[in-house]
Amino acid sequence: MSFGTSGHRGSSFNNSFNENHILAITQAICFYRMEKKIDGPLFLGFDTHALSAPAYASTMEVLAANNVEVMIAAGDEYTPTPAISHAILQYNRNRKTVLADGIVITPSHNPPGDGGFKYNPPNGGPAASDITNWIERKSNELLETNLKNVK
Repeated sequence: MSFGTSGHRGSSFNNSFNENHILAITQAICFYRMEKKIDGPLFLGFDTHALSAPAYASTMEVLAANNVEVMIAAGDEYTPTPAISHAILQYNRNRKTVLADGIVITPSHNPPGDGGFKYNPPNGGPAASDITNWIERKSNELLETNLKNVK
């Protein structure tokens, strides 16, 4: 599995975006949060692409098992990336500790059959390559062990 700008995108038709990917990436993000001491809420959003809602459900399961406080839109409404970025920035304003971050389940501008998963660190913007490389590496380790350490 490979990452591009701020996250992973792929198609279920060619097995480049599937539930194991979602489980591994979410757990890797939980490990990243622990390592970086990001212990505020995680803002979670998703869009209208067909794969987003099922990915959202799997993501919630892993976050809950890792005791991550999750903030979602009222009524499970669709949530665009800018709304998640704004929520992170608003929450983190004037804070030095207990910072928030976020995940947006979207392939962005990719075709309707694709899925995508983006991580936004506490700065609210797209994750830089050092962060995505870390998450990609840890996600692939989890996949190689058949998700053994995924909660």
